[in-house]
Amino acid sequence: MHKTLLLSTLLSASLLANNISFENAPKHPKHRLPNGQNEILSFNSTIKDSMKSVVNIATQTIVSSQQNNSLYNDPFFQEFFGHRNLPQQTPQKRDNALGSGVIVSKDGYIVTNNHVIAEADEISVTINGSDKIYKAKVIGTDKDSDLAVIKIDAKNLEPIKLGHIEDLELGDVVFAIGNPFGVGETVTQGIISALNKDHVGINRYEHFIQTDASINPGNSGGALIDSRGALIGINAAIISETGGNHGIGFSIPIDMVRNVVSKLIKDGRVNRGYMGVNISKITEPLKKLYVRQNGAIVTDVQEGSPAQKAKLQRGDLIYSVNGKAVKNPSELQRLITSLNPNDIITVGIERDKKELTKTLTLNNLDGSRTLSGKYIETDGLRLSELTDKTKREFNIPQDTKGVFIEGVLERSQADMSGFMAGDILIQIEDKKIENLKDAQEAFDLYKGKTKRVYVNRGGFILLLVTK
Repeated sequence: MHKTLLLSTLLSASLLANNISFENAPKHPKHRLPNGQNEILSFNSTIKDSMKSVVNIATQTIVSSQQNNSLYNDPFFQEFFGHRNLPQQTPQKRDNALGSGVIVSKDGYIVTNNHVIAEADEISVTINGSDKIYKAKVIGTDKDSDLAVIKIDAKNLEPIKLGHIEDLELGDVVFAIGNPFGVGETVTQGIISALNKDHVGINRYEHFIQTDASINPGNSGGALIDSRGALIGINAAIISETGGNHGIGFSIPIDMVRNVVSKLIKDGRVNRGYMGVNISKITEPLKKLYVRQNGAIVTDVQEGSPAQKAKLQRGDLIYSVNGKAVKNPSELQRLITSLNPNDIITVGIERDKKELTKTLTLNNLDGSRTLSGKYIETDGLRLSELTDKTKREFNIPQDTKGVFIEGVLERSQADMSGFMAGDILIQIEDKKIENLKDAQEAFDLYKGKTKRVYVNRGGFILLLVTK
């Protein structure tokens, strides 16, 4: 078994009125090695400015000593001894955590990971080379991409330059900058090991850059830069059996960072486009049925969705959006969710080996995924029955039982405990959940108590602890 560990980050931008314009590195750089006889391979001159743009983030979360004691929190302990026999709650204390961030504007906007600041009551920022501590406020968070924007009251900072996703190639030399284990700003070197990595099981929207540059706890929110010093990703997670670096690190790519950060700074939240199709990849047996060999095959069209209004059908092969090629389902999802509700898009499809063009207007992803019908809202969760329609719409196996989590209230206890929209609630303590009535009774029974909750997330059973 391996563990996926989350880390942290920041980005650079300058704001003019309501518009944000990033400082961009030149496009289409040359890829080469030094060839002079008296040359030393050194990147000091290109990374030193980028290091000035990476900050240390310290967070403080108020907890009680009793809440911090896993024995007192165990429901079986409470049931055995009774609540009146528990020790009196002691005064609150602060729990500290460290992460990293990236300056994206001269006037103090900083990008980091959502998981770095999600439960923080106070956020402090220290700029490289300075002992001054800035208090930061949260501008916006996006749990689905694991990105957040915070701001400090400062002027004339040095924002990082942003690279371009189309310039990245496997084997490119990269550097990870951050604050591993709280030892202070550190640079490690590696290469791009893989691009477009998904199904890692970390975020809802995954399109990671994989690198073997040494990334450790505390690097979360830090910068992944190319050999010119341009930001190409925000370091977010590692796969590790021990908690240390094993050479498998993941960074949120720069195109996603640009999109999310711009929306967070402008609106404080991320609204994503919604098309309304279920899709799958082209397998080898299917390739003989299509002229084009890349894209995403429509397996279902949701009722009342933009796709249905545009008369898309099952079996359609979507190969482009607004003229941009779609290589696979993951890329289609990335393209659509990077757009805004009410955007009008042109979709290239192949149907019966003929090419067609469809025009549609996107809806809001969050609003469109809220299913009509009976639901309850409790403990920061919006729950609905797991109907056959829900199973078809979200590609859930028909024999799955439980209650569907439609939404999670941002910054609620449920949000902080790790629940995600799309999870299926299957058990609370020893009570199995098969419908809304079961769920309501269980939440009422354990109201205000620390409890173990089991959810089905994409076929994997997860244990979450919440109160």
